[in-house]
Order: sequence, then C-alpha cells, then structure tokens
Amino acid sequence: MPRAHRVAVLAIDGVYPFELGMPSRILGATEGLYEVLTCSVDGRPVRTSSDFTVAVEHGPELLSTADTVVIAPFAPPPDDAEPIVPELPEPIAEAFRQIRPGTRLVSICTGAFVLAAAGMLDGRPATTHWQAAEPFRRLFPKVDLNPDVLFVDDGDVLTSAGAASGVDLFLHLLRTDHGSEIANRAARRCVVPPWRDGGQAQYIESPVPRTTQDGTAAARQWALAHLHEPLVLADLAEHARMSLRTFARRFTDEVGTSPGRWLTQQRLARARHLLESSDLPIDEIAGEVGFATSTSLRQHLHAAIGVSPLAYRRTFRAARA
Repeated sequence: MPRAHRVAVLAIDGVYPFELGMPSRILGATEGLYEVLTCSVDGRPVRTSSDFTVAVEHGPELLSTADTVVIAPFAPPPDDAEPIVPELPEPIAEAFRQIRPGTRLVSICTGAFVLAAAGMLDGRPATTHWQAAEPFRRLFPKVDLNPDVLFVDDGDVLTSAGAASGVDLFLHLLRTDHGSEIANRAARRCVVPPWRDGGQAQYIESPVPRTTQDGTAAARQWALAHLHEPLVLADLAEHARMSLRTFARRFTDEVGTSPGRWLTQQRLARARHLLESSDLPIDEIAGEVGFATSTSLRQHLHAAIGVSPLAYRRTFRAARA
C-alpha cells in the first residue's frame, strides 16, 4: 500500500480552532489516504482565538517531512492591527526554512498573510477573507488578490477565503488528488455540500437595505427544477414577481454573481454530475441540463475547467472504478 500523503498543519498563536481542525476532519474522512499532523513554530502549546490553548505533538521539524503544508488562520491582535507585518517574524521564518522545495502550500483565511510575507505569493493569484482584503493589498501589492472567490488554486500554492471556504478548498484538493467520488464521499461524511457556487460576494455585508419580500431564493429553486428548459432572465424575474432590473440587482446582491452566470454554473454542475454518474451521450446530457447543443456544453465546460466532456468523463469515471 502506498505511503499516505503527509499534511503538516502549522498552528500560529491566535489560531482559530475551527479551521485548525478542518484539514484533519475533511482529509481524514478518506480512510488513510492522508496523514494529517499538527505542529507549532517551536513545539510548544499554541494560544487559540478562544479561551484555551492547544497542545501540539510536533515542532517545526515536521514541516521538512510534509508533502503539503497548511497555514491555519489566526485572529488579528486585540487592538485590531493588521494580522502580520510585511516581513515574517523570525520564529515563523525559521519554521518556514524547514519546508522542502516543491512542497504544496495551502492557506486558510488569514494564513495567506503568512505566505505573502514569505514572498510565496508574489506575482501569483490568491485570496483571503474579504474583510482582510484592504490591509492585504496595502501590505502585499505584488500579489494578484481576488477577494471575490472562495479559493484560488495556483498549482502548488492554494489559498482560501474565510472559515468554511477552507472546507471547499480541501474538498477541491480531494477531487484533484483522487477524483470526485472520494471527494463526494468525504463531503457526505462531513455533512457538507461537495461544492458551492458563487464566491465571497454573497457573504459580504451589504449596505443595500433588505425588504420583507422573499428575495430570489424561490426563483432559484424553481430554475434548478427546470434547467432542461431554455431559461432566460425574464423567466426567473416573472417567477419572483419582480421587474427585470430589480430581480437582477437583488439576485446579484444575494448570490454574488449574475443570474446568467449562475444558470451556467448550475448547468455545468449538473452536467458534471451526469458525466460522472451516467453513461448518457454528450448530446443527451447537453439537453438534460439546458445547453442548446453539445458544442455549447463543450465550450462552457472547457472555459470553466479547461477540459472537454469526454476528457472529464474519462478522468472521473476512471476515478470511480
């Protein structure tokens, strides 16, 4: 049996307990594919953002043995100062020198500040919690920050937004490493969705006043049941009993993306599920999910994930076998 992929989680003072346990909870739901271990910069107990400390079994030497290193997020200092200065504090820098070249790096939320301060995000796309976007940009102008997404996969460096977006990222890692079947199984065990559509924009506090109407949720639910139909914005607006302009504005405010883009995302999600779980011809799948032709499905899927329907099916049906 091949050696389990070793994941070292680095806990820094002020660490958020929920996110600290996230790699073990998600990756550990795969029956031995990953070995998840936790360390601190000096091997000592770590103060959390709550009213307790955590004892860790390992010091920074663990980082030299890891295939993937995860930087867990931590709370800003009590005076609401920026989470970290542009240069790493020496204890963290010393720990980072233990990481082998080629190790996959992952950050959750404010953990991106550590990667950026280490110079590992210069010239690369990344994300962090939307509330930290302004200080992040000010401290690290060389980073191509996108605060609108749940996570960014840039190959050997991956960053995620706040809190639960770490779940999205680790399920994405599972899907990348071992295919959708294993990722979906882990998601079911953890009682979380295997993926979420939209980005951080749907969670950002907005000054737009809320009304007593039900919003666009019912229209979205209706659209999901009618994806096979040639839906347009007017259909959804009519179902929500709103004008086109009001519906488009409310939809974007609630979901974080436009109605048209959301429909495409839902159709692609349904198509990917059918490609993984059925033997339906590509033409038939296109019709089932509301694309006018198989060519349209191919174009949209390639634009979204860079592969054709046949290539996607070969990859993920093989992963299920």
